[in-house]
Amino acid sequence: MQKIKIVHLVEALGGGVYTYFINLTHVLAADSRFEVTVIYSDKREQIDPGRVAKDFHPQTKLIVIPMMREISPSGDYKAFKAIRKELHKIKPDVLHVHSSKAGILGRFAHLSSRGIHAKLFYTPHGFSFLRKDVSRLKRFAFYFIEVCTQKITGGTIIACGDTELEFSKKIGPALLVRNSINHDYITSKLKPKAEQIKKVGILGRITAARNPGMFNDLALQHPEIEFVWIGDGELRHLLTAPNITITGWFKNRAQALEILEELDLYVQTSLWEGLPIAVLEAAAREIPIIATHIIGNQDVVKSGRTGCLFEDAESFEACLDALQPKAVREKLGQAAAKRNRLLFDSTINFSKLGEIYLKAYSQ
Repeated sequence: MQKIKIVHLVEALGGGVYTYFINLTHVLAADSRFEVTVIYSDKREQIDPGRVAKDFHPQTKLIVIPMMREISPSGDYKAFKAIRKELHKIKPDVLHVHSSKAGILGRFAHLSSRGIHAKLFYTPHGFSFLRKDVSRLKRFAFYFIEVCTQKITGGTIIACGDTELEFSKKIGPALLVRNSINHDYITSKLKPKAEQIKKVGILGRITAARNPGMFNDLALQHPEIEFVWIGDGELRHLLTAPNITITGWFKNRAQALEILEELDLYVQTSLWEGLPIAVLEAAAREIPIIATHIIGNQDVVKSGRTGCLFEDAESFEACLDALQPKAVREKLGQAAAKRNRLLFDSTINFSKLGEIYLKAYSQ
């Protein structure tokens, strides 16, 4: 049987998306029916091409095409031509583009490529029009761009979370394949719950989406608790509280997860999300979660059952008080891990994605 050629295109290969692709390639590239190529940009500061080759499944073909995070007419046009050139070389059966920048460049490269008849898929990983750090006018512009691009290029949206699916259906044909993690890597010897909450933290890039200003405010309100930001980013200057530790980037993902496992609570302060991989990683380790009540977080955390959702500093305090008893944290952590295995397992969900590709290819 001839292998189905699948190309994944991504610019923002960092943070949770990086973990997403590790898990994705270890399912799809291991499947003898598929030939998997990942085209990515190495412009993100945390990207180490050597590390990518080691972390992704060894059967994955890797191609680097520089892409700019922000709008750059000359840079975007160069990337567009390079993507189109690679598509002509590979002649994929399936093209799956990820996030806003690669989503637009890849779909228009596909549209303008003669002789390329790949089935087209797009995963937003958090729609730009849901951002809260830009004006209402910009959010409308982002929504307009999403709708127009979908109408012009076609294809199917693969939503990474239940709430993202609801928005996706308003834009075009959409299916759900939830973000997932590999639970086989979760140790059975989890850290026992402490009697008191002494260390809390978050894992990811320090960006506007993660709302470091709020994280800093919460740290200032609780000088008796150690706050840890596992990662780094362009907004690290907003983390000024003396009880905040910024770990910086790790060469090895396992090192970041070791720090994560030391937390008594995981605190997700995001302003917007697709479906946060870091929250899944925390939940799988039975770490109780307090997260902002937003799209993405609410798909993972069920308040009062697997964690606690909050709106502001006052409701954060209520969550923190509710989770002080050790027995409560143990109960919520265990419930979160159980739900995680049911809904967010990478082997199950990415095998489902493979079946979606096969069905589309056969039509």
